[in-house]
Amino acid sequence: MKTPAEILGKTANGLPQPSWTSKTPTGNDAPRQTASADPISLETKALVNMIFARFMAIYGHKFKSCFETQAEINIAKREWALSLAYYSEGQLVAAVDRCKETLAWMPTISEFLKVLETLGAGDGIPGVRDAYQEACRFADHPTKHSWSHMVIYHAGRETGWFRLRSEEEKLVYPVFAYHYEMVVRRCRQGESMDIPSPPALEDKRETDLYLFIKQWSQAQSLSEEQASSLLYYLTKPEGSRARERYRIKSVEKLKSMALDIPLPDRPDFSLLSD
Repeated sequence: MKTPAEILGKTANGLPQPSWTSKTPTGNDAPRQTASADPISLETKALVNMIFARFMAIYGHKFKSCFETQAEINIAKREWALSLAYYSEGQLVAAVDRCKETLAWMPTISEFLKVLETLGAGDGIPGVRDAYQEACRFADHPTKHSWSHMVIYHAGRETGWFRLRSEEEKLVYPVFAYHYEMVVRRCRQGESMDIPSPPALEDKRETDLYLFIKQWSQAQSLSEEQASSLLYYLTKPEGSRARERYRIKSVEKLKSMALDIPLPDRPDFSLLSD
């Protein structure tokens, strides 16, 4: 039976062996690889070895049952390293601690990333649930709000402020969570996350559209949720196939509700009350 050090591919000082991700055996005859050839730093490799060592201690035989050969472990560690390259040691340790408390089996990379996002990872980026709640609270004036972190604004913009204001959580939360994960990754990779100037005009139009739908719902004796669903096609570009497709769905929905209500071709913003 292999020792833990053999399973994890570590040297005596705890650092990864040079061949931890390579299929080429180490030795005098092995071709040398330059540092620039590997996108993964030694620090990241060491952190992933730490994660795997802790998972082996936490999950015991369950951990070992996930891998049949050393080659599988090496491949797995490389994938983990590529996914965790932008996280600090403190963030990763906190995520492992959370896994120990909540998961009966070693998590997949996707599950581990979700744990990191839920924790907020300790770098000032809120967890997805807190981010979603903030995005919904201030979706009516996103460019004027002082966001706790700019990733929330960008995830909200990708999701659609109108959707965050009007749709049920069970429908829009998964969409926001997906965009939030993507935006957070881009942020941790160094992308600038400022509020661009142009969306301010778009935000005003979305606000006006929201007010129009609200008034339309009252005029038709419908709930705001029903009106938002029926008039969702108005959020699509005028003359587009998507707009026509959603409008047809709204017509069918009205028939199923046994309602004879004319649908507007475009919002009449002149009718908005001050």
